[in-house]
Amino acid sequence: MSRSVTEFYDGKCIFVTGATGFVGKVLVEKILRSLPGVKNVYLLMRQKKGTSGDDRLKDLWNSRIFDNLRANNPDAFNKIKLISGDLLKEDLGICNDDRGVIQENCNIVFHSAACVRFDQKLKDAVETNTTATLRLLKLAETMNKLEAFVHLSTAYCRCELDVLDEKLYPAVHEPRKIIELTQWLDDKTLDYLEPRLISSEPNTYSYTKAITEDLVAEFSSKFPIAIGRPSIVTASWKEPMPGWVDNINGPTGLLMGSGKGVIRTMLCEGSYLADAIPVDIVTNGCILIAHNIALERPKDVRIFNLTLSGVHKITWREVIELGEKYVNTYPHLMVLWYPGGNIRSYWITHQINLVLTHILPAYFIDFLLLLFRKKPFLVKIQKRISHGLSILQYYTMKEWHFKNNNFLALQRSISDEENEIFYTDVSKIDTADYLKNYVLGVRHFVCKEDPSTLPRAKKIHRIRYILHIFAQTLFYSLIAWFLYSNFGFANK
Repeated sequence: MSRSVTEFYDGKCIFVTGATGFVGKVLVEKILRSLPGVKNVYLLMRQKKGTSGDDRLKDLWNSRIFDNLRANNPDAFNKIKLISGDLLKEDLGICNDDRGVIQENCNIVFHSAACVRFDQKLKDAVETNTTATLRLLKLAETMNKLEAFVHLSTAYCRCELDVLDEKLYPAVHEPRKIIELTQWLDDKTLDYLEPRLISSEPNTYSYTKAITEDLVAEFSSKFPIAIGRPSIVTASWKEPMPGWVDNINGPTGLLMGSGKGVIRTMLCEGSYLADAIPVDIVTNGCILIAHNIALERPKDVRIFNLTLSGVHKITWREVIELGEKYVNTYPHLMVLWYPGGNIRSYWITHQINLVLTHILPAYFIDFLLLLFRKKPFLVKIQKRISHGLSILQYYTMKEWHFKNNNFLALQRSISDEENEIFYTDVSKIDTADYLKNYVLGVRHFVCKEDPSTLPRAKKIHRIRYILHIFAQTLFYSLIAWFLYSNFGFANK
């Protein structure tokens, strides 16, 4: 009889990269809270912007995501062991003593560290997502008690395919050769070659994730190894608290921008299905994947597409409409204008609306700010928004299909009781309730607006609505007057 998840993790030592990232934080919190038998959790951390690894670890423990643990089980923090190092340095920048501890004790590796910037230069993306993974794999090769290595990739790693299966696809280029190429070629030549090298993918993020999978698979004969491919990772569904999110990537930035009235048009085919996965489903999936491959010890790399496909169906139009409903039900205190706008499925209509509702108002408001001797800011913000939307629209103008049988099988491999703890059944997600909590989470955790400010925000929002209707009426009245004045009397 196979061991349960909690029994399997008893006494285990876990090594985590990317612990200060969105997925990494939720993973560490879940391990400490739901796997009490875990012995140690080693977190690889580097000094960043003058902040030492020790200070970053303290900041991590003091973040909102650990509120529940700090209140109910503060001793859990003693299981966290800092490993000072850097994925971008040779041998990960780990000292010999720490390396020895990991080699002798580590049982499971979760590699969630990555740069999710889609516009990163190829050289930087390869160094962060590919070369760093190779360094970690080489360290894992020396771990005496390693039972499972879980690498987080993305479901958008082979964008040219109509359907992404849970299998390894041959890399378009050999990853080791690409690593060598980026190390000796000068930046100017690399910039010239970049569009040709990554032509199979929309950006350097997808490209480096794709070739890195091939690199990971090279080590599958040496220890049990799996690749998790989540789709767009969004706010938490249930844990550590509904709606928890700490970044403005992808849909989160869209919700915040629309809620503040600065995003009023978006290029998107509303009838296409959206595929986004809550972060707590991803972390539960990772825990179950490690359990699965450690017990079954597959000879080849095992791949899991952590996606909604075929289980939970919702269109982009439904997502946008629900999002608009809730950003008006739970408004922000500080906004530019009353939220509104729409999605456009044609490029030309989107561009016209972009000029009318984004660019011209930004220049007009910045002009007024200059008149009042204030610092202009909106044009700069709108340029960033336009850049972000141009990246996102690639994913909203194509319908994506993923096979996810391996992922769905995880919930069938454990008991009903443990399915309540390590839940991965996306069919149970109530979309309306989830998006309501998502909007509230963006308001509370990202924009730092306390829930107690909601009554005041709603009063201000009603005034905004009246001003919005007045401005619209005035605008259309002026257009009607202009047309009548210039063309109405001409026919007499």
